[in-house]
Amino acid sequence: MYAERRSAVVRGAVVWERADVGPARILPDGCTDLIWTGEDLVVAGPDTTAHISTLSAPERLVAVRLPPGVGPSVFRTPATELRDRRVPLDAIWPDGEVRRLNEQLAGTAHPARTLEQAVAQFAANEPTVMTTAATLLLDGRTVDDVADGVGLSSRQLHRRSLVAFGYGPKLLGQILRFGRALGLARAGVPFADVAAEAGYSDQAHLSRDVKRLAGITLGELLA
Repeated sequence: MYAERRSAVVRGAVVWERADVGPARILPDGCTDLIWTGEDLVVAGPDTTAHISTLSAPERLVAVRLPPGVGPSVFRTPATELRDRRVPLDAIWPDGEVRRLNEQLAGTAHPARTLEQAVAQFAANEPTVMTTAATLLLDGRTVDDVADGVGLSSRQLHRRSLVAFGYGPKLLGQILRFGRALGLARAGVPFADVAAEAGYSDQAHLSRDVKRLAGITLGELLA
């Protein structure tokens, strides 16, 4: 079982819970997650390709998913250091802070709300240059257009993207486009129309990107 909701206190974040925990294919989405397993706190960094999760929990996983560009402010760590990794929170936060948060989570009937409030202390409430850049990439803008839109050179945008997103703006744009395509496909849009609406040159281009990012075909993802 999986359930999610938009965070009421962290801009752009999603709070999710998953029961019946076992292996799962986690698709790249540009996000960073803080996950509580019931015993430990783990940071799931931004992925470049699909990750087969083996995280397990006695009852359920509870997590906050942070949108692209927000993770570094919460975890006080450049996103490049978390890319394609699952890192114990106590490896990047002070032990005392992690221990207190673990105790709070273990002692409440609403761990998702507690975790959400803990993240809210560090997440920016207003758009930043890099979260604005991510929004423009989500809209399908080119890297040059995004750089112009946020007042940076292409080189500056790339350098700051590595810190904020874990990779350059071109790859983030591809990952976000993949997310748009998957949403359309799950809504029943024919694959050829998915390719056109999501901004691919043709259906073959869509197929190549899906296989590269997800590790399997679009049809297999929907099965």
